[in-house]
Amino acid sequence: MAQKKLERFAELKHMPNVLQYPQNTAGNWKIFLKNENPITLELACGKGEYAIGLAQLHQNKNFIGVDIKGNRIWVGAKKALQNNFSNVAFLRIQIDSITEYFSPGEVDAVWITFPDPQLRTGKAKKRLTHPKFLRLYKEILDKNGCVHLKTDSPDLYQFTKLVIQQYGCNLLEDISDVYQNETIGEELKIKTHYETLDIAGSNRIHYLKFSLPEIFPDAATDKLFQQYLKEHEQAS
Repeated sequence: MAQKKLERFAELKHMPNVLQYPQNTAGNWKIFLKNENPITLELACGKGEYAIGLAQLHQNKNFIGVDIKGNRIWVGAKKALQNNFSNVAFLRIQIDSITEYFSPGEVDAVWITFPDPQLRTGKAKKRLTHPKFLRLYKEILDKNGCVHLKTDSPDLYQFTKLVIQQYGCNLLEDISDVYQNETIGEELKIKTHYETLDIAGSNRIHYLKFSLPEIFPDAATDKLFQQYLKEHEQAS
């Protein structure tokens, strides 16, 4: 297994649809992608199933899978190349440095699909829908951009709804049980490897779509939110 990973890491360096800790990408993605189509990010993309699935549905848009795990990115990048998906790329970075790689307004939408829910209250700041991360998304999203969350974790689903409520976000869509909804669009029918595992054991998939307020509350607000979160969880 170790040898296989080493081979993949070596191959990543030469894949034309993969960038690893690149420089000078902010504001220049349309040059790399060779078009001016809107850009959607899949954060913590793993093997990139969602980025690829969305790219198949929307060939007039660009999709970039973002993850730190090169071994997983290799799988998605390889599939995209094999199928000639020219509107899919992969970026290997830490997500908390995302603003270094995209300019203000350069991103049209953000998808967060089955991230680690970081269930312990003490790890709330690592959740990809924590206000700490939403501030970063706010910096790079277009003024009409939105965030999508698809998760099997009821805890992350409810946590994100609390964030939306407490930070003045605009909730655009809320589906508590995706596959019990007969009218879901093709985007929500895409399944990742992690979704099929049903790690949360809930046998239910949750979905939220929301936009961020024009002025996002600063970090000083987070202490009050953390206290509110503890009280809310104690009362639950």
